[in-house]
Amino acid sequence: MRNASTLRLSKTPVALAIQRGLLGLGMLAIATSAAAQAPAAQKAEDDTKTLDAVVVSSLGSRGAPRSENLSAAPIDIISGDQFHNQGTTDVLDQLRVLVPSFQVSTVPIDDAATLVRPANLRGLPPDSTLVLLNGKRRHRSAVITFLGHGLSDGSQGPDVSTIPSLALDQVEVLRDGAAAQYGSDAIAGVINFNLKRLTEGGSAETFYSQTYEGDGQNRQVAAQLGTKLTENGFATFTAEWRDGEATSRSVQRPDAAEAAAAGYPGVPNPAQTWGSPNVNRDFKAVANLGLSGENVDYYLFGNVASRDVDGGFYYRNPTSRSGVYSLDGGQTLAIGNLGGAACPTIALRNAQGNLIPFSTINGQVNALPSNCFTFLRSLPGGFTPRFGGIVRDTALVGGAKGEWLNGIRYDFSASRGQSEVEFYLLNTINASLGPRQPSDRRFKPGSNKQTETNFNADFSKTVDTSFTAYPMNLAAGLEWREEEFEVVSGDPASYEVGPLTAQGFLIGSNGFPGFKPSQAGTFARQNWSAYIDSEANFTENFMMQAAARYEDFDDFGSTANWKLTGRWQATDSIAFRAAASTGFRAPTPGQSNVTQVSTQFIGGELRDTATLSPTNPISQRFGGRQLQPEESENLSAGFVFSQDTWLVTLDLYSIKVTDRIAQSGNFTLTPADRAALLAQGVTDAASYSTVRFFTNDFDTTTRGVDLVASHDVDMWGGTTSFALAMNWNETKVDRFNPAVTSDARVFILEEALPKTKGNFNINHKNGNWHTNLRLSYYGSFFEDHLDTGAITGPDALPIYGDSAWIVDAEVGYKFDSGVFINVGAQNLFDHYPDENPWQDVVGAKYPAHTPYGFNGGVYYTRIGYEF
Repeated sequence: MRNASTLRLSKTPVALAIQRGLLGLGMLAIATSAAAQAPAAQKAEDDTKTLDAVVVSSLGSRGAPRSENLSAAPIDIISGDQFHNQGTTDVLDQLRVLVPSFQVSTVPIDDAATLVRPANLRGLPPDSTLVLLNGKRRHRSAVITFLGHGLSDGSQGPDVSTIPSLALDQVEVLRDGAAAQYGSDAIAGVINFNLKRLTEGGSAETFYSQTYEGDGQNRQVAAQLGTKLTENGFATFTAEWRDGEATSRSVQRPDAAEAAAAGYPGVPNPAQTWGSPNVNRDFKAVANLGLSGENVDYYLFGNVASRDVDGGFYYRNPTSRSGVYSLDGGQTLAIGNLGGAACPTIALRNAQGNLIPFSTINGQVNALPSNCFTFLRSLPGGFTPRFGGIVRDTALVGGAKGEWLNGIRYDFSASRGQSEVEFYLLNTINASLGPRQPSDRRFKPGSNKQTETNFNADFSKTVDTSFTAYPMNLAAGLEWREEEFEVVSGDPASYEVGPLTAQGFLIGSNGFPGFKPSQAGTFARQNWSAYIDSEANFTENFMMQAAARYEDFDDFGSTANWKLTGRWQATDSIAFRAAASTGFRAPTPGQSNVTQVSTQFIGGELRDTATLSPTNPISQRFGGRQLQPEESENLSAGFVFSQDTWLVTLDLYSIKVTDRIAQSGNFTLTPADRAALLAQGVTDAASYSTVRFFTNDFDTTTRGVDLVASHDVDMWGGTTSFALAMNWNETKVDRFNPAVTSDARVFILEEALPKTKGNFNINHKNGNWHTNLRLSYYGSFFEDHLDTGAITGPDALPIYGDSAWIVDAEVGYKFDSGVFINVGAQNLFDHYPDENPWQDVVGAKYPAHTPYGFNGGVYYTRIGYEF
């Protein structure tokens, strides 16, 4: 086993060419002629002035915007150019590279989580982070993460991949609890995406990337236009189109190889694909408009997005897939009787346990009476379903803000956002229907929709007091919100109970049975809240903030939360800050009401597992009950050093979350369970064998340290910026119910993510040239391969992944005409994780949830024009 924490140079010709080319271009940029140094220095100075003008934020405060070093809470402010100019095009991956406490991985075979990937801030689930756009709450995704690898199981967070990075002016990450200020979900922190406000000009660009292996091509075009909206307004429009091809880091499954060796025709190689999914017709458009009147400013912004994502599923083996090809564990062939004389038995294996040659079995299949049906006739090589979905997202926010004559500032706004996921399955069957399958074997299992409506009224006023060095800022506000989660039933073939059901053949589209009409419906919840907020400098060097919020939900009741923050400027260069707060996360209507069936790898075989509403009688038999909100207690303390061009911040934090919402373990319905439920009139009990549900089950404490440092210096004929960001994060489970959550699940919660992650970035600007070099570190991680739910024992497939260093590099040149070209590589030295020790189970060559990915190096180029 190689040491993954050691840098290594790839020996492939493509990788060596890229490495040498980027290093040569970097040296060329640094060695720009002396004649260009004077204007370069002036340009660098101008760039710095521009950056200083925007690197302020009001996130976490109702007062005037502050810079990073003056903020009372830890906040990262990332410029739009820094965010956009990377070798990735998805906002999730761009955040992962720049924010150490933010983690997201490639999701190859995880049901709907492949469509909207779950991401984690400070080791907490996706829906523990509040996302804002221009300071306004962003709606959730319609995807509930049923397969979230322990940490994200059952989460329902927003879909930030619908935002084109070209549209962003800056991104702000508040690394502190803020539920008292912003409401539900702001436990781990808040991410605010600020859109550009252009009155003229724009840009157009193309982007292309490809892995060193030659797959995974990404082709993207983007454009932006800014114009005046009368003399007192602006209108900025941004659009992006992308197509991304799949990757494959797979090996042939041994069971598929065995079937091929026995002569089964049409066995695919590899039978199952592990890699990034196809992303087709990925369209994103954003508009940001503003108009200033004499005493009021009007604003309107929104987005439209759509993408088609499809990836592989588990291979259905023609010699063993239960409920399709066999009904007794692969000993004999599943033969359905369509009506008539009894059907003969056909053995799949001999007395020694070896597969009988296909030629022998095929002869017996051809001799079957006409009333005897087997899928081996039409699909002799087995089949691998492809699961996909069309993800649509729309949102519109409008409002007015200004100041009345009495000095009260106001902001009235209304918003509506909707996320929709229309699922589909390709290359699969409904086994219970027998020969009556859709001609193209395409199924539409239904769709989910999440719709949110918000009305906000925010007020603030600066008040002179006798006990503060400067005027105190007071703020208060009201919010009304409605959430709707809708389940739309699928086409009948996706859920139909066919004539072969009683003989043991599986019901519904294999891999993802459709939503039945009885499961469809709209589940809504309304809530209102009120908050107060104050901020005051009691002396020139001591500032405090206090906030309180009351929120009432029409399903589970009310909650009240508070926050207290302080900052002391000890010297001209050193300041100390601390915060304490409580928070909450309300269960979503989807989590409280959804029913869905997923295919899991359990006990060495594929099984269909139903996730039921916690108030379903079947769930209640195993301990299910009405969901309650999670509650949190946040503590943080740190210091800031700021002098000349140096900035260093160090923050310690603790986040205690009680009654965390997650999916329970899997419960098997015994014949006694089924009989008792049927006696109660619960007819669905006959359809399920394994069930689970959402529950408030466990408490955790997350502790960590964030270190951020930056320094700018004139060198190499231009300006060089050095930046270091490190995060150490650890989660411990304090309490759990062993009847619902296993010791293995606890281990996964505590060990799955790297405890240490960070990056060191060097950015150099010299005239029209720029170079960027980033060194990232990912600590060791744990993967419960295939989500077995076991750490030890015969079913366990544990992977203990090593730490790794990853290098990214970019070189770019901008012509005076506005044309620019950037070339670069992510994972420059083509680093792969250690190979999966269980790759001979289902063919995944590398750990599927490696935190830095498993596709290896990627090279890219971005060519565009600014005007």
